[in-house]
Amino acid sequence: MTSFGGSVGVVAVTMAGKRLAQRIVDALPTGAAVIDRPSAADALRVGFTDYDAVVAVMAAGAVVRILAPLITVGDKSSDPAILVLDEAGRFVMPILGGHAAGANGLALELAELLGADAVITTATDATGVPGLDDLGWPVSGDVSGVSRAMLDGEKVTLASAHRWPLPALGENVVEDLGGEITVDHPTILISDLATQTGGDSTVVLRPPSLVVGMGASRGVSTDEARRLLDEALQDAGLAIESVAAIATAQIKGDEQALIDLAHQLGVPLVTHSAAALGQVTVPNPSEVVRAAVGVPSVSEAAALLGARECLDGPGQSGQIPADLIVTKTASAMATVAIARRRPRGRLAIVGLGPGSRDLLTAAARDELRRASVIVGLDQYIDQIRDLLRPGTEILSSGLGQEEERAHTAVARARDGFAVALIGSGDAGVYAMASPALEVADEAIDVVGIPGVTAALAAAAVLGAPLGHDHCYLSLSDLHTPWTVIERRVRAAAQGDFVLLCYNPRSAKRDWQLGRALELLAEHRPPTTPIGVVRNASRPDQSAILTTLADFDPTVVDMYSLVVIGASQTRIVGGRMVTPRGYRWAQ
Repeated sequence: MTSFGGSVGVVAVTMAGKRLAQRIVDALPTGAAVIDRPSAADALRVGFTDYDAVVAVMAAGAVVRILAPLITVGDKSSDPAILVLDEAGRFVMPILGGHAAGANGLALELAELLGADAVITTATDATGVPGLDDLGWPVSGDVSGVSRAMLDGEKVTLASAHRWPLPALGENVVEDLGGEITVDHPTILISDLATQTGGDSTVVLRPPSLVVGMGASRGVSTDEARRLLDEALQDAGLAIESVAAIATAQIKGDEQALIDLAHQLGVPLVTHSAAALGQVTVPNPSEVVRAAVGVPSVSEAAALLGARECLDGPGQSGQIPADLIVTKTASAMATVAIARRRPRGRLAIVGLGPGSRDLLTAAARDELRRASVIVGLDQYIDQIRDLLRPGTEILSSGLGQEEERAHTAVARARDGFAVALIGSGDAGVYAMASPALEVADEAIDVVGIPGVTAALAAAAVLGAPLGHDHCYLSLSDLHTPWTVIERRVRAAAQGDFVLLCYNPRSAKRDWQLGRALELLAEHRPPTTPIGVVRNASRPDQSAILTTLADFDPTVVDMYSLVVIGASQTRIVGGRMVTPRGYRWAQ
């Protein structure tokens, strides 16, 4: 669940409602305020016109009657999000702007913050099918008609020149890459061409595919820059809604016209160094430009560089294929060029936490619903199957097939899909992130979603054993020679770290834990606390707190995590505690 990004006005009538309104304002991250007016009707009208969302702690019928005259019939693009909440804070329900204005997402956010239930009545949300106006892209055409066809199970064609990493849209949505566009049945068309518009049974989604490169003389007006851009887009038949960024040289990053233009379009202004621009081969280099800014091209080179970058994050420049589709065009004081970035797949590496649903993060839930392909261990997929959208491709496999899962996930991402590779705990800790990233090159976008590790879950059960320096160590010698593991155990013992042992003991590996304890006993007193947590956070969770002298390794299995204290770790009130500062004996 992502945070609502706009301003939120909260309206209440009674004292109980006003107390809840203040709770809402305090709970929301930013941009929230109680609207204080002589009457609730005045407050609602102010909220409707001045805020991106209104949360009304009052009767839904009253809200509808007051705001109905302000709603523009047939045009929901300008409506704010309107939500109602009962005074007990039990239920929150969006009643206007569910998708377009983000009311559904805000309802879910408030429900989590307040411990309430979100009542979502939008059909797509109720069935798990993503709304076409909720994908984050501009959309036009017969949204309601095509959405209804998706919900009714009719065949819907998803037509595009290239595959974009969209979430699963439903089993009845059939992909058609590069084929002829037909309108004899419902169609979702992904296009940055202005000539392709929505109509009956057709929706057009505008992908973020265009990067505008601009050069400018000092003091150019915003009007001139905007007019030049509009003319370039119109001449090329390109949709302004698909402009994803304005790119220029670093030396022009403070040019007010470019800043204003990016603000008008709601896109970032991206700057590139002269060194980077100078390395780009362009069709129209200019010695005049070189004399002015030190490089032979600004607009063409900046457009190409900007289109080659991953717009979702830094560090992946130069990998996305890009085409210069509008070469340099000039006005009196500005130049413009436009490049098209081709889509590439997305790999999200998602940590599911230790097992309990309430320890699955909101970011992990979002990624599971953002994906069209899920790859993971069969038992982990079973844990989150109910969170997946209809039509999600599920690729599961059993224990011991980690390398195969990593290769499968990367391959599907290279094919252009939105892939979620799942693992327990944090996917980067003894899990799927490292084998996947060993084979994932820079041709795909990668995002990591952290999860609550087994170590953190077990430590919380035991008390505070991680209050000082600690280390993780796997006792499995399936991938690491035992001689290496033993050397690391000795180093942890000598360094006086709290030691968290993953993979401590199995039916076939029944001696390694005992040997590790022998090595630790050379440096730790017999009274050193040891904690064992089995199935941390799950319904059958169990814990044992004992000492190095009394510990019985046979109570441990592969579902357990063993925490061995440092020299200063103590048992206080039945809990394992390592002081934040060591109290060294004098």
